[in-house]
Amino acid sequence: MKFDFKEIITATMVLFAVIDIIGSIPIVLELKRKSGKIESGKATLVAGFIMIVFLFIGEKILGLIGIDVNSFAVAGAFVLFFLALEMVLGHKFFKEDEEMGSSASIVPLAFPIIAGAGSITTILSLRAEYELISIVLAILINMLFVFFVLRMSARVERFLGKSGIAIIRKIFGVILLAIAVKLFTANIQGLIN
Repeated sequence: MKFDFKEIITATMVLFAVIDIIGSIPIVLELKRKSGKIESGKATLVAGFIMIVFLFIGEKILGLIGIDVNSFAVAGAFVLFFLALEMVLGHKFFKEDEEMGSSASIVPLAFPIIAGAGSITTILSLRAEYELISIVLAILINMLFVFFVLRMSARVERFLGKSGIAIIRKIFGVILLAIAVKLFTANIQGLIN
């Protein structure tokens, strides 16, 4: 088991940008208003479980359908690119499913808002470049942060304000854009060779 702190920090930042729990605070507050309460612990555990399971069996699923990790990473780079453009430009490219049951903690909060297509694609894309332990730690660090933000969502929104949340979204959008380009260039060479 090799601990590479640079890898852990990079993977954590990538996932943080993709999960975008700070930018999701208005959605969290709206879900809380509609469903009565949000179970922060339950939502965090389910989202973390989905991500870790996908980290371990996602590659096998890809193998079953005949797709290698490099191809998936290139496709993931495109998804990250558009997610980043969405964050920077404020224009929606992805349609969100707004249906929810009696409890919003699992659907749509844990899945697909926290552990959605973007984060699952990112995890598999990271798998092509980083050590498994670095990605697991990045997921766990992000889940701790997600739990904290869900518990304190109203306070965080008051503290940052709408403009603060918008600024954070744009900063992480630019970081995510750069990471998407790096991911694309690193994996497209593997496909060409």
